[in-house]
Amino acid sequence: MDTSTQITDAPPPAPQPTAEQKRAARGATRPGDRIFLGLSRGSGIFLLVVMAAIAVFLTYRASLAISKDHGNFLTTFEWNATSVPPVFGIAVLAFGTVVSSIIAMVLAVPIAVAIALFLTHYAPRRLSGPIAYVIDLLAAVPSIVYGLWGALILVPHMNGLYGWLDSYLGWTGIFSWDGGAPRSMLTVGILLAIMILPIITNVSREVFRQVPQMHEEAALALGATRWEVIRMAVIPFGRSGVISASMLGLGRALGETMAVATVLSPDFLIHGSLLNPGGGTFAQNIASKFGEATEQGRDALIASGLVLFVITLLVNGAARMIIARRKEYSGANA
Repeated sequence: MDTSTQITDAPPPAPQPTAEQKRAARGATRPGDRIFLGLSRGSGIFLLVVMAAIAVFLTYRASLAISKDHGNFLTTFEWNATSVPPVFGIAVLAFGTVVSSIIAMVLAVPIAVAIALFLTHYAPRRLSGPIAYVIDLLAAVPSIVYGLWGALILVPHMNGLYGWLDSYLGWTGIFSWDGGAPRSMLTVGILLAIMILPIITNVSREVFRQVPQMHEEAALALGATRWEVIRMAVIPFGRSGVISASMLGLGRALGETMAVATVLSPDFLIHGSLLNPGGGTFAQNIASKFGEATEQGRDALIASGLVLFVITLLVNGAARMIIARRKEYSGANA
């Protein structure tokens, strides 16, 4: 065979990028792009500077208070920051903050996810719209309104629930009730659950709406029921978003102030039962004592605020780690 007529299959050489394309690949070239890049980068740096400034301020003022504390800041069951010598600790506050937030999350997250799934996959459009609108309104209600509602409506109607829990679960000790006013950690947790429910619901609803339609159609084509579609396609795709929504709700529960201060009867004891009045949280203690505190007392309250700041950072960091570990199962990269 004549080699001069042999046809080769070698691909044509790739076109070389132009100088403008090279400059575009290295970064923004147009004035508007450069301005936007600078503004966005500056905003990120400014946010880091603000966070660092807050951390430095809290650490400095906290160090002044802790250096004068005659008790153990982490384990003392007392808060007398204005006494001579000052004695204060965060054991009760940390316990109350964590317990009330856990109760709120246990109650709110399943209900919020169920509502979000109902609005996106079960409810007809003429019904889902009004319900979503009401949930959006609940998210905009101020905290003090929730607190007043909790003190005037929720607390007086908790006796029946407390009596039922004491009758059937009082043997556990956690749900034993001595008949006191229901201004306890359980009531606070229920109120916080109601407050964070709209946040988790709204974010989860938007995440479930982003599920690719072809995922659901493929599951239906294979004979899956509606619940199997949700279990195999919707929930795996939206898991990371639900975790993010839950962390937003947890952040509000950890730092809620006025509602907790209005409902709770604070003391500096850790009660074995969730139904007995008493306890306290970081935010509630700061709000109730800041107005009458001296310089030393304010520094002590700032020290407790630093602990809450660290807890919030740890919670958000843990959430980011969970999302990073599970992102391959979310369906976002499918």
